[in-house]
Amino acid sequence: MASHKVTLCVDGERLWSRLMEMAHIGATPNGGCNRQALTDADLAARRLFINWSQAAGCSVRVDSIGNMFVRRAGCDSTLPVVLTGSHLDTQPTGGKFDGIYGVLAGLEVIEALNAQAVATRHPIEVGVWCNEEGCRFPAAMMGSAVWSGRMSLPAAHALADPDGVTVRDELQRAHMPIDAPLVRQAVKAAFEAHIEQGPVLERQAKTIGIVTGVQHMSRYEVIVEGQEAHAGTTPMNERRDPVRALAGILPELYRVADGQRPDARLTIGVINATPGSPNTVPGRLRFTVDVRHPNDEQYRLFRQAVQQVVADVLAQCALSGQIRCVWEAPAVRFDEGCVEAIRRAAAMLGYPTLEMVSGAGHDSVNISYAAPTAMLFVPCAGGLSHNEAEMALPEHVAQGADVLFHAVLARAGAER
Repeated sequence: MASHKVTLCVDGERLWSRLMEMAHIGATPNGGCNRQALTDADLAARRLFINWSQAAGCSVRVDSIGNMFVRRAGCDSTLPVVLTGSHLDTQPTGGKFDGIYGVLAGLEVIEALNAQAVATRHPIEVGVWCNEEGCRFPAAMMGSAVWSGRMSLPAAHALADPDGVTVRDELQRAHMPIDAPLVRQAVKAAFEAHIEQGPVLERQAKTIGIVTGVQHMSRYEVIVEGQEAHAGTTPMNERRDPVRALAGILPELYRVADGQRPDARLTIGVINATPGSPNTVPGRLRFTVDVRHPNDEQYRLFRQAVQQVVADVLAQCALSGQIRCVWEAPAVRFDEGCVEAIRRAAAMLGYPTLEMVSGAGHDSVNISYAAPTAMLFVPCAGGLSHNEAEMALPEHVAQGADVLFHAVLARAGAER
């Protein structure tokens, strides 16, 4: 690749400093963050972000599901906004960059426009989407789902955490306008900057991931019914042990996934045996299977094979049970115009790029159903994310924000 003289348009030091300051809120002993949605820590992070945004001359609006929008006025306030942003909430043992990077990179775009006295025809907004992680309230990407019309407001308000506290309860506690009409602003283009959450960019020495879409994904619950019995007195050949079915199912599932390398993803995330006593043969087994693939046909075949494996092994073990899909997100193809804006920005700056499909879900998936959307990734160390050791390099953080700056500006229209 030809060498380029690159002058960053954003202030990388300010962006990094704010990432580190935000990381103090909900900081964990092992260097990560615990800012689960609508907790006191999440609300404190929101207040800090509002302070920075208002100091940058922006107005702030919060909708009835807790999404927050920071707005830099355009020359024509009637035009659709150019939207960027991500989320501030984290996993219980999350890191300093997942989500937060996209929010602060969006604010840095506004700061850079202010510093260079650049007006835009279209308003620019930074969105902070509520409960993206879905670890406290059981619906990942909740706020963007409601905004885009993919989840109803009452259904989201009714979601409860393990202590029975609902989203509505916590929004009321935070004095958010829960009864106000949910207004979805017109959007010309939407961009989300994010750490990759995987190792590909780092391994291939690429600075920017140009994300063309998000792969198919679905989640299954498998129930196997057995019979509780005494562990010491019941002969092996007379047991109806559901864990024996698991012993047959798992190798076959992994064999299926291995047969679709390198793109297939299969995860057994939860295994529960009931009653959970060490000297009792379980009477019931429940486990989850997460299935992902970017290719339409291969994903269809993958799903069928997973379901067939479970059915076959249950029959072999003479046990009853079922497998059912409890959640599915079809693949998303991002808007080619928005993808091209990111592609051109990275090329202009001379950054090494890789076009890729995201293996994880993001708020951009929901946004893409309502507006032209695309994403960009920057590398993260060792591909680690949803982990307290999550880390990105300051130069990558700044370079990603610079690509975001030029992509947003291309869509918002500069007027000096």
